[in-house]
Amino acid sequence: MFYMSAVQYELLHTCKQSGARLGRIHTPHGTIETPVFMPVGTQATVKGLSPEEVSGLGAEIILSNTYHLFLRPGHELVSKLGGLHKFMNWNKPILTDSGGFQVFSLNELRKIDENGVTFRSHLNGDKHLFTPERAMDIQHHLGADIIMAFDECPPYPATYEYVKTSTERTARWAERCLTHHMNAPIEVPFAPDGSNSRADYQALFGIVQGGMHTDLRRASAETLVAMDFPGYALGGLSVGEDKEIMYRVIEETTPFLPANKSRYLMGVGAPEDLIEAVIRGIDQFDCVLPTRIARNGTVFTNFGKLVVRNALYAEDPRPFEEGCTCYACTHYSRAYVRHLIKADEMFGLRLTTLHNLHFLIQLMQDIRKAIVENRLLDFRDEFYARYDSNSIRKGAKLK
Repeated sequence: MFYMSAVQYELLHTCKQSGARLGRIHTPHGTIETPVFMPVGTQATVKGLSPEEVSGLGAEIILSNTYHLFLRPGHELVSKLGGLHKFMNWNKPILTDSGGFQVFSLNELRKIDENGVTFRSHLNGDKHLFTPERAMDIQHHLGADIIMAFDECPPYPATYEYVKTSTERTARWAERCLTHHMNAPIEVPFAPDGSNSRADYQALFGIVQGGMHTDLRRASAETLVAMDFPGYALGGLSVGEDKEIMYRVIEETTPFLPANKSRYLMGVGAPEDLIEAVIRGIDQFDCVLPTRIARNGTVFTNFGKLVVRNALYAEDPRPFEEGCTCYACTHYSRAYVRHLIKADEMFGLRLTTLHNLHFLIQLMQDIRKAIVENRLLDFRDEFYARYDSNSIRKGAKLK
């Protein structure tokens, strides 16, 4: 099924040293420079920050969550109020996930069959059914530029037979998603004038599954590529497997994805993982990690994580990191932020959140520069030489 998509990927340069890609994703709400980290705004907000602050950090796209917005305030209300962009006052691109990961995370509160997933809300226990078609309808009403096919994220570990059955079902669901996306009538008030197809203003990405099995990943990729989605995601990673396994799966899967389509690694955001995945051909990332650890009083630095809430920093006059240009580091000390956190003042966690998102957005800018200069492997080695991580990549280097 071929169609012209509202979202197009443009490959600009391939790093001669690593093979990493520099590109752009063109969307109805602006152009995104890739590789890119997408801050997560689960419930139509990046926790603790205004859309203006997130934009000011240099974020070019954010992600929102279909499952949570379906439950509260409801996709039809968002649609009535002009779609997500207008609802949250964000005029740049938005990506919505399908809700699949959240639904499957409910474990005993859900039941899977060929039709879809029946589950109970974690808020009030109400019973709901997500089918591929329903997931499309919800995302159509939310109005994001990039929407995701409904998939099953198999648990880790799982038997080969379970993952095979799950992956084949995900492929059938993907076809149903694509058919419904292209053929369902346009019923949202914010559709651009003259739109004959949803593809004029929304792009549907397919999600490659297959667990940690090379043959299943290849089969999934080849099946989805034959459907001609405008972009592809790798799902089912960073779910408990060792980093070496994740890097291997990425490295073995990306060669089967089209060079002229964007590649999105879902739910990955540790600094070292971003670098390794870019080297292996990934263009887009999202993760709650930077905002989640910020709310626990932890910040990223170029030398590793710093737990600013620790007593060690009670009298420390330095910023989180010397030379950092973020608002927190140019205005406040570790001692002050620690005081705010210990006093349960919201401003402290806003400062740690600002810094962590600044750190990852700046890291992606540095990665893009290294790709242009054909020195991304050197950049990685320089980063590792100073960065102290609790998750060392034992034997995981590509070259």
